[in-house]
Amino acid sequence: MTYNPPSGGWQDPAWSGQQSTPPADPTLPVSGQPVPAQPTGGDPYAPTSPYASPYADPYAGVPQAAGHPTPDPYAGTGYPPPAYPGYGHAPPRTNSMAIIALVLSLVGIASCITAPIGAILGHLARKQIRQTGEGGDGMAKAAIIVGWILTGLLALLIAFYVVVIIFAIASESSSGSSF
Repeated sequence: MTYNPPSGGWQDPAWSGQQSTPPADPTLPVSGQPVPAQPTGGDPYAPTSPYASPYADPYAGVPQAAGHPTPDPYAGTGYPPPAYPGYGHAPPRTNSMAIIALVLSLVGIASCITAPIGAILGHLARKQIRQTGEGGDGMAKAAIIVGWILTGLLALLIAFYVVVIIFAIASESSSGSSF
């Protein structure tokens, strides 16, 4: 079968009007040379397999450029093994003064005298927490809130007792009762 010459005004130098054989592939062995059983180049200690590709390392004989490390032929490929899950970071240590302040504020419900002490210690604990970065800020806020509310209720209770006592003294002295 013959083909027409290519169009476009150019001539293929290999075109002589007849079909010729294609040029020889330089990678194939020339007739008369023995065909190697194993591919040349690469690692001579690599395991042989009938399924191994003869084109495994195309740059086996090429020298490495200066300043670039030679790649390790035994380096592993693929993904790294799965890592163990992390446990996160440890929570910060709770400020001990915040704990004491909350306890004193809550004990102030029964004793009434420890509530203002707990509120004041809550303020000091928040200052320490800002400086040291410890935990317990919520506890210190709760101690401040509970302590000052109980202190305010205690102040109202004392004021109520004072008014009742004054009213009782005034009503007794105005009645002028004598024994």
